[in-house]
Amino acid sequence: MSSNSNYYCSLLKICTETRNRSQAKKIHCHILRTIKDPETFLLNNLVNAYGKLGDLTYARNVFDKIPQPNLFSWNTILFTYSKSGNLSDMNDIFNRMPKRDGVSWNSLISGYASRALVTDAVNGYNSMLGDGAANLNRITFSTMLILSSSQGCIDLGRQIHGQIVKFGFGSYVFVGCPLMDMYSKAGFVYDAKQVFDETPERNLVMYNTMITGFLRCGMVEDSWSLFHSMREKDPISWTTMITGLTQNGLYKEAIDLFREMRTEGLVMDQFTFGSMLTACGGLMALKEGKQAHAFVIRTNHMDNVFVGSALVDMYCKCKRIAFAGAVFKRMTHKNVVSWTALLVGFGQNGYSEEAIRVFCDMQRNGINPDYYTLGSVISSCANLASLEEGSQFHGQALVSGLFSFTTVSNALVTLYSKCGSIEDANRLFNEMNFRDEVSWTALVSGYAQFGKADETIDLFQKMLAHGLKPDEVTFVGVLSACSRAGLVEKGYQYFESMVKEHGIMPVVDHYTCMIDLLSRAGRLEEARCFINKMPMPPDAIGWSTLLSSCRLHGNLEVGKWAAASLQELEPNNPAGYILLSSIYAAKGKWNYVSELRRGMRDKGVRKEPGCSWIKYKGKVHIFSADDQTSPFSDQIYAELDKLNHKMIEEGYVPDLSTVLHDVEESEKKKMLNFHSERLAIAFALIFIPPGLPIRIVKNLRVCGDCHNATKYISKITQREILVRDAVRFHLFKDGTCSCGDFW
Repeated sequence: MSSNSNYYCSLLKICTETRNRSQAKKIHCHILRTIKDPETFLLNNLVNAYGKLGDLTYARNVFDKIPQPNLFSWNTILFTYSKSGNLSDMNDIFNRMPKRDGVSWNSLISGYASRALVTDAVNGYNSMLGDGAANLNRITFSTMLILSSSQGCIDLGRQIHGQIVKFGFGSYVFVGCPLMDMYSKAGFVYDAKQVFDETPERNLVMYNTMITGFLRCGMVEDSWSLFHSMREKDPISWTTMITGLTQNGLYKEAIDLFREMRTEGLVMDQFTFGSMLTACGGLMALKEGKQAHAFVIRTNHMDNVFVGSALVDMYCKCKRIAFAGAVFKRMTHKNVVSWTALLVGFGQNGYSEEAIRVFCDMQRNGINPDYYTLGSVISSCANLASLEEGSQFHGQALVSGLFSFTTVSNALVTLYSKCGSIEDANRLFNEMNFRDEVSWTALVSGYAQFGKADETIDLFQKMLAHGLKPDEVTFVGVLSACSRAGLVEKGYQYFESMVKEHGIMPVVDHYTCMIDLLSRAGRLEEARCFINKMPMPPDAIGWSTLLSSCRLHGNLEVGKWAAASLQELEPNNPAGYILLSSIYAAKGKWNYVSELRRGMRDKGVRKEPGCSWIKYKGKVHIFSADDQTSPFSDQIYAELDKLNHKMIEEGYVPDLSTVLHDVEESEKKKMLNFHSERLAIAFALIFIPPGLPIRIVKNLRVCGDCHNATKYISKITQREILVRDAVRFHLFKDGTCSCGDFW
């Protein structure tokens, strides 16, 4: 080999390392001008350089001009096609080769394996054996094991393992690691351990692989034991343990080990910081998260997109959404994971509108959403009951092909359920190719919110018949459906079956459903006994539920007990005062009502103002009781006056017991007529064309009189009116409500 060739080869190596294709072409031109007949060695290096730089056309042109290509020449162009996935040309070159060695066969097998073509790879492997076992080497076995692992072909992996032993490669660490990884990924961790134990000389990679296998299978104690037995540990060993502990939900242990790793003065990478921040988020450990953030800055990892995304996620989980936004804004590089972390954070912290805005900004920045991002933004639309925007994302899911992902289709079922389109939710559910527990639970909960007890229970039974395991959320839906339909005994049966048949220990939400079940049915003393036997006291919702039913059934004794308990639990919660006032007002005890109001003023307790809103032409119109701020107020009040006369003609009688003020009867009627949901309905009747459903959202529970009045309005106007209040959906149609008498 001449000195010139050696010089040019060195320059070409620099070009490949720096990914400088244009410079490689300049060197190629210089070679052509200065060397009349370049040596095969130099031309091979040119082929190799163009191949590594991704220029297959130039690589092939150089190869075709080699006067007498040697085995290295053929292997170089073969490897180039194999690496690029150009399998047609790879096969053509392989079939034309005058001679082959182990490198040739490995390139062929790797080409198939990189495209997950298991059958072709196996055929190539068998042909390689037929050409002579001398061609086999550790790369062959490693490639086949990695393919078996990635495609879940455990039987193929076991066969390869048998041949590894047969041909004497069992002691090779390079083969042992992918073999252990394959077994542990398939859940055969003891087989992986046997490989580990039978390997005479183990290096750090084998230890780290075995630790990963233990942690992947939840065998934390075994991973700890192996970790502590290591004479020598590298940063990967520590990071593997921290990551595995985090994935097993052992966040405190992961944080403690991170501190120990830092004390040891070891170098940390993006995976170390990412796992540490995930642990901080899981524990909502803001202090430790901030310390990790400071360490990230000191070690110059802030520009790493993986670490930046983990920081955003950590602050979101710690409910510091402003910090998350600040970190995101300063990130120099953002990918779909970064945007999704912020979007999900907004949604989970109750900022659904901001989550939708983040999604739109993400698309404007040229980042295409993945299935998780799209599912998350659809969930935010569901939380806002924004069917208009949610339907647009439904279209995007269909166009992008992401609808086929269960996460997206589940979110869409939830969207239509929460927006009151239970028929659309059911249709989507039936169109799904694959349904998991979340799919069934979303529809069960949707039917339950509509008070459709028969449909809810029927769907739940079908879920069980399909062999799917219900979770806590599923039972909340089933129990609430029983409650709203007055099915007390059936509700008791399902409550007991949670523990006895499904091994689910009831949590406070299930107990609240049972309190609601008994209270709605008027069995208030039974509800009090049930509460006294609970393993934990009810939360504010549980006490409010009982108190609300006491108001409905006029039970002052139990109501006073529930109100006192609620005030003790949450002194600033107005529900205890308001609902007890309702009971006193219904009995005409206005002095007690005044006393409760004075108590609220003295303690600084304020009633949350009721408001209702409706979306029309992309704008949200919000109304409060007696609202005069709308530019359409004159039209709205005129419409209400007209409706009121027609309702009275149809037999409507106002329920004045819901007015908690000692005023004249005429004034009480006026106050009822101008509740926020009625203003919103009147607005809708004016502007939304006939034939289209009216969709109203209210922040509080619909009062009994408005519930009754809306029935009359739906009959008079022949309009379908859907009201989503703080508790459930009410679909009013032809003078009836979907919830029947158990509203």
